[in-house]
Amino acid sequence: MTCRADLNPGGPVFRLRSIVRVRLAGLLAATVAAVALTAVEPAPQAAHAAACTGTSGVTVVVDYAALGGGVQVACALGDPATGVAALQGAGFTVTGTSRWGLAFVCRINGKPTSATEPCVNTPPATAYWSYWHAPAGGSWSYSSSGASSYNPAPGSVEGWAFGAGAAPSIAAP
Repeated sequence: MTCRADLNPGGPVFRLRSIVRVRLAGLLAATVAAVALTAVEPAPQAAHAAACTGTSGVTVVVDYAALGGGVQVACALGDPATGVAALQGAGFTVTGTSRWGLAFVCRINGKPTSATEPCVNTPPATAYWSYWHAPAGGSWSYSSSGASSYNPAPGSVEGWAFGAGAAPSIAAP
């Protein structure tokens, strides 16, 4: 049963209803804003499971040989701003370390597994993802920059190889 005093504009029920209405209105406004931003945000370009053609994007080579796998080649269309963005744009999932985030790539597509490498700090020098660059069809060069700060040019090739710092086992496409 509600007391008439509670329905009074100064009463506790009235104040509670006002607070709920204000919060619901704020939540509705935030939801509408998020939908509007999503609607105008350009969709990411799909990755291609092959080398890029010409300067249509950055080709990414990931060599899993040291982990018992093969080599994957994919294309990050457009002009990715960083090596990490190229890796992700080519369709690879990337995990950084707890300490350094994506400034240090620890896992690509879940490799190595968390049972092998917990990705807390940087992995040992004998078991890490080394980062390489090459012009299309050219020779690999070990990166002197981290993947989160390097800006690959469209038409170039990014390489990743797991192990002790050896270049990818295939020539740059």
